Amino acid sequence: MNEVEHLKIKDWALEDRPREKLLNKGINSLSDAELIAILIGSGNKNESAVELSKKILKNADNNLNELGKLRIEELKKNKGIGTAKAITIIAAMELGKRRKQSDLIKKNKISSSNDAYTIFSIILADLSYEEFWILLLNRSNKIIDKIKISKGGITGTVTDIRIIMKEALDKKATSIILCHNHPSGNVKPSESDIKITKKIKEAGEIMDIKVLDHIIVVEKEYFSFSDEGML
Repeated sequence: MNEVEHLKIKDWALEDRPREKLLNKGINSLSDAELIAILIGSGNKNESAVELSKKILKNADNNLNELGKLRIEELKKNKGIGTAKAITIIAAMELGKRRKQSDLIKKNKISSSNDAYTIFSIILADLSYEEFWILLLNRSNKIIDKIKISKGGITGTVTDIRIIMKEALDKKATSIILCHNHPSGNVKPSESDIKITKKIKEAGEIMDIKVLDHIIVVEKEYFSFSDEGML
């Protein structure tokens, strides 16, 4: 790199500084790296905040979804990124997810398997371990609540049917949608997925709580038990 490339942001031309650029040209004028540079505030001895941010993005395949999967220790491998800066990046990525999720919940009604997938993909698609969730619905298929039932490892999670039924009864739900992720990327249900779905459906029939679907989420697609005629 030449001497100009090592300049600190405060030494750049005014129009090239991320904060000033945002003020003068608007948020849409900033690149992903410039937005991250605003978050971390400074670079390291040899790199400006923007240069360091470009390196962070490069290590995430220049993909914000991949960046959102990185853990604190992985971000700290970048020279100049300590715990505080890593936490700031992770918090910003999480806020982005929650904002998108809030917009989806406003819809408040499930009309298809894709509606359920869209809600849960924000929560589950990036995880490196399995989680099992339920979506509680009323008679109009409007959302009452979404609840995490269990968290497991890379290959599975334990699902307690009694907890699922208790949550549904406590919230006065008339139907539920089950959902979990497959970190392996294999969207097909396992034998244990099929068995637990059957057991939950049978328990729901006793309680007059209908299981509308079981969604399996991977990064860019999903499997619906209902769509495949498996319920």
